[in-house]
Amino acid sequence: MDSTTSSFPERLELAGEGLVLRDWTEADLAAMPELFDHADIAYWTPIASPFDAAAAEARLVRSRRLRTEGTAVLLAITVDGGAPLGEVMLRNAPEGTEIGYAVGPAHRGQGLAVRAVRVMAAYAFEQLRAEQVILELEAENAASVAVATRAGFRLLDVPLITGEEKGRPYSLQTWGLDRP
Repeated sequence: MDSTTSSFPERLELAGEGLVLRDWTEADLAAMPELFDHADIAYWTPIASPFDAAAAEARLVRSRRLRTEGTAVLLAITVDGGAPLGEVMLRNAPEGTEIGYAVGPAHRGQGLAVRAVRVMAAYAFEQLRAEQVILELEAENAASVAVATRAGFRLLDVPLITGEEKGRPYSLQTWGLDRP
């Protein structure tokens, strides 16, 4: 999202690549811990850990607040608009229009993350007029590097983003995909 875009629509549903990306709802709260309460999600993402019913409620509230602020939109990844299989996020980050994702462990190996990233990138290019979308990921996260590569992103020659989260240091690479 560029500096001229400051908000997201009140409701959002994106379809493509055999997926439906849709708003999270109260009906999804029971499914969220199964998707997000896993060691690898806790390690590689800023998603709360442990992820229980209270964390699910807090994430739903946070997703609505971020959308209202125009900061980010978080959508459930589904194949048909039904059961959530993961999440994809589009965020107006200091570094640019950023996409993030997490797929529940039981649903991996189906190309959900790659397809969700491509659908979200298309939305960013077409609707938000982004010139580039980025992924920020750790080089050691082989699954995310594979997603970036398969989705057509390239590693950018920019400084690493370093910090600490959940008591561990991180060093993020920035991968970019330019407007087609």
